[in-house]
Amino acid sequence: MHTASDVAWRPTVAAVIASASLTWATSAQAVVNVLACEPEWAALVTELAGDRAQVHRATNALQDPHRIEARPSLIAAARRADLLVCTGADLEAGWLPILLQQAGNPRIQPGRPGHFMAADHVPLLEVPAVLDRAHGDVHAAGNPHIQTAPRNIERVARALIQRLAVVDPTQATHYRERGADFLMRWGQATARWTQKAAPLRGVPVVVQHKGFTYMEAWLGLEQVATLEPKPGVDASSAHLAHVVKRLQERPARMVLRAAYHDGRGSQWLAQRTGLPVVVLPYTVGGNEQAGNLFALFDDTMARLLKAAQAPAP
Repeated sequence: MHTASDVAWRPTVAAVIASASLTWATSAQAVVNVLACEPEWAALVTELAGDRAQVHRATNALQDPHRIEARPSLIAAARRADLLVCTGADLEAGWLPILLQQAGNPRIQPGRPGHFMAADHVPLLEVPAVLDRAHGDVHAAGNPHIQTAPRNIERVARALIQRLAVVDPTQATHYRERGADFLMRWGQATARWTQKAAPLRGVPVVVQHKGFTYMEAWLGLEQVATLEPKPGVDASSAHLAHVVKRLQERPARMVLRAAYHDGRGSQWLAQRTGLPVVVLPYTVGGNEQAGNLFALFDDTMARLLKAAQAPAP
């Protein structure tokens, strides 16, 4: 038999249970908000976090990551972010400090756990001995285009697994388990790519921009000329003529450019030398085939090998 006080008490209990259930459901569905400066890091976070992360990209594959605008939607994404994942090494120096200032989000400021720079976890190449803007768009820390070599992706992934666990400790086990699975698959793929790339060792190439330094070191490609007279400086007709003359002395097999770069200089050179222009996706989404990190390297290898195995001009 229930008393009047029992009847009055029931809604209170129901309300408590409903409130607890709602709190549990909200917690269970919570995700970490990530702002990734470049597509490769957005893809890596997705590999490591799965549906536990909501990822916003600051740039797409056909944008120059050196130069973007801190538009209102990007500022809003920075305000929401629990974790910022960027390349660093001054790649985003032209816009990231402004974005961080305008967003005013203490979680992702330098020195905080939510501020993650991938280049901090990779040995950088082409560190300048002298800093002089007369030499072009020189990066003080070294070449920031680290994503073109799979070993660098592995190094960044290991550090990012740990950082995700710090930023979102309730899901630390999830990140470590997904991370271990990714690293196993990535190691197998890297071994496959490296073995497949044997014919590329020693192949001379021309590059439009010094954006393939780490890939060249990994594959053993030999860079014999650069279409930019200085990093970030468009080629003049005089410089292109100099490149043609240089190639007469040291022939190349192909011209490499990233999908986001203007193709006029490379096409001009191709018309005068007969060299094939290899447009590499450069990052995830650079073409229809490069839909994720694994596909990015599959497509890159296929394009390089096709050009290397073609008859010399």
